[in-house]
Amino acid sequence: MSGTEKTLTPKLVKKLWLAFIALILLMGVSYMLITSYFSKKHYQETTQRLNAEVANHVIDEKFKDASPFLADGSVNKPLFGDLMHDMMAVNRGIEVYLLNANGEILYSVVLDHSDNAPAKSVSLAPINTFIAQKGEKYVLGDDPRNPGEQKIFSAAPYDVDGRKGYVYIILASKNFQQVSDTLWGQYFAKLGIGATLLTTLFSVILGLLAIWFLTKNLRLITTTVRKFQEGDLGARIENPDRSDIAIFANSFNEMADTIVDNMDKLQSVDILRRELIANVSHDLRTPLAILKGYIETLQMKRDSLTENEKQEYLQITHDNVDKLSGLINQLFEYSKLEAEQVTPVKEPFSITELSHDLIAKFKVLAARKEITLALDKPEENSMVFADVSLVERALQNLIENAIKYTEPKGKVTLALHQKGKNIEINITDTGTGIPVNEQPFIFDRYKQVSKSTKKQGYGLGLAIVKKIMDLHDTTITVLSKPKEGSSFTFYLPAYQV
Repeated sequence: MSGTEKTLTPKLVKKLWLAFIALILLMGVSYMLITSYFSKKHYQETTQRLNAEVANHVIDEKFKDASPFLADGSVNKPLFGDLMHDMMAVNRGIEVYLLNANGEILYSVVLDHSDNAPAKSVSLAPINTFIAQKGEKYVLGDDPRNPGEQKIFSAAPYDVDGRKGYVYIILASKNFQQVSDTLWGQYFAKLGIGATLLTTLFSVILGLLAIWFLTKNLRLITTTVRKFQEGDLGARIENPDRSDIAIFANSFNEMADTIVDNMDKLQSVDILRRELIANVSHDLRTPLAILKGYIETLQMKRDSLTENEKQEYLQITHDNVDKLSGLINQLFEYSKLEAEQVTPVKEPFSITELSHDLIAKFKVLAARKEITLALDKPEENSMVFADVSLVERALQNLIENAIKYTEPKGKVTLALHQKGKNIEINITDTGTGIPVNEQPFIFDRYKQVSKSTKKQGYGLGLAIVKKIMDLHDTTITVLSKPKEGSSFTFYLPAYQV
């Protein structure tokens, strides 16, 4: 098997060979049939042109000295006997017929009398056409001895003793046709053997060249695909638009890019998953350790602890249980968002009323830290078209996060502003701020800020906010300077009442 066949599938090579051989044979047979047809036609037309004046010659040479009819009106057979003798000496393949003005055969002179008697008449239309064109047009006339067949002929009109008619000469008699067919058969047998040998030789040569040329781009693509299959993820088809099968080449390149991109994403997801597990494990471990410590203390010293100490320990335990519950809920919520199991149900609602409710909800927490929590321009009513529960969850996370990182005596402000066809929602705090190098990563899954801040990581809260924004086809941005606070901004489409 050649290198070309090894790089392609055997079925494809086999089909190409069969198709090519069938095409060559079909072309060869078609060529032989077409050649035979036009060769015969050329020979007949040449013969007719060369012998176009034979009938006129007969009339001029034979009828000038003797009439073709006897005194009693019968045909002068001796005259035609001499005529046949003279004609046969020159050409044994002709047949001479004497016709009247209606095309009826009055007498015939043929070499072979073994056949059936000739027809009683022939059509005059081809004869008149031949005479009108003076023999310069290829015309076939009736063959009296083979009704239904047509042969080349020569014809000329006569007018003797007041009697009119035609001398009609068939230039290719049946004997002539039999000899011609035999020779043609032998000729084409030889031609067929020679053509078969030459066709086989040339088909092999042309087949190899054609298959090599036609499958050049396919071999290149096959080699590239195998490289990619064997692990060379950078393998691509060069200049795909110049390929004979550009669609396939471009499709492979796009598919390879997609596969590599998906692999990179999977690797990135795996890395983030490990980071998430490590970070969540750390945050779960801390409250669990505190819970275990205080519960063990209550068990061991329950008789020696005062009532106030017991209440304090129970409160600490309660707070850490809440912390664990909140973290687990965040994990569950983020998992659903990440798996795209949450579909937003958008409807018009008042973002102003929702903001009032959230301000009231976090007032106690803010007051406990001596933080001012306010809504900017509370008298204005802004309507948006969005999922109210998801937007509420996003605002809750942002306000909770702002309170967490704002020092006592600080301020957290929720502002709503009309911006064209959108409502701008802004949550600003006067907290510790976010380091510049950390700002691009705060919306990543459980990405923690620098340890120098000595604060708990931002956790999943901001990652959940980012997912909710994605579901609403909008983005959230942050502006922050260390020790000057942070400002989170996003937009929702306004709803016109």
